[in-house]
Amino acid sequence: MQRLILTIIAAFVMAIVFGPVVIPWLRRMKFGQTIYDLGPQSHKKKQGIPTMGGVIFAVPALIAALVFAQGESRWDFLLIAIVCAVGFGLVGFVDDFIKVKLHRSLGLTPKQKLAPQAVIALGLSIWAYNHPLIGSKLIVPFFGVEWDLGWFYIPVMMFILVGTVNSANLLDGLDGLLGGCSLFDFATMALICVLMAGADPANADNLINTAIFAGAMAGGLLGFLRFNAYPASVFMGDVGSFFIGGALVGICLVTRLSLLLPVIAFAMFVSSLSDIIQVTYFKATHGKRIFRMAPLHHHFELSGMPETRVVAMYYIVTVLLCLLALSGFTA
Repeated sequence: MQRLILTIIAAFVMAIVFGPVVIPWLRRMKFGQTIYDLGPQSHKKKQGIPTMGGVIFAVPALIAALVFAQGESRWDFLLIAIVCAVGFGLVGFVDDFIKVKLHRSLGLTPKQKLAPQAVIALGLSIWAYNHPLIGSKLIVPFFGVEWDLGWFYIPVMMFILVGTVNSANLLDGLDGLLGGCSLFDFATMALICVLMAGADPANADNLINTAIFAGAMAGGLLGFLRFNAYPASVFMGDVGSFFIGGALVGICLVTRLSLLLPVIAFAMFVSSLSDIIQVTYFKATHGKRIFRMAPLHHHFELSGMPETRVVAMYYIVTVLLCLLALSGFTA
């Protein structure tokens, strides 16, 4: 627990120090946010705010995790989770680079994003499937049982990996929204990993090192919110949102807790679900909409709710669901 606390503090301090260095550099490089033309009009004032700020928390999180991870299993679960985060984060980096340098608001096309994501997801799924401590079984939360998917584990995990990363990206639409919700998610996963380590001494090193990475992400995001909370002076960009999604699903992958994601990351999944519902209904009814705008947080915004209130509401729901998730491991 002491190492976990030190990791959180180290990542937080590095992010706080890193921010004032990175943000002016992003401005000088003219890495400004391009606002989507069909977005809420209130977001027009955010045009030009530096983006790609995800490095402010990603780099400190990686450094802190690698410094404080210990034991013979240092490069086991931790390596898989880091590869997941960095792999998807690189896809986000390319997407951001196209947006800011070519001034294309949408960046990569959906197919151009999905292709490398699918390759990364396939590699990680096969890696996990063949790992002696992971395999094809998923833990079913709250029931204390395992679900053996057999070979079907690989396509299921591919779907979960790609879905989680893109859901995180969709949630990144308001100042401090994804960063704050994810902070609670990572803090929860850090505590769950510690609890699991206590119940599984043979695999304790792996689980503690995974907790270290989750704690590093929480600390880095806490520092990042100093610059990203309303009114934001920097946006994380796709490099940040994809890194968050990759880190979170990577941690759940190695702990076999992927089925817990709809609980702790409910905000991410409701964003994806609302977007899917909106598009499906729009096509089926030839132009009608269920929501004023999707994802759902923009619907609340266009309904007259202030941006800060929408974010606060999402924080409250996330905290409550994270506490529910924790209760399944403390009962």
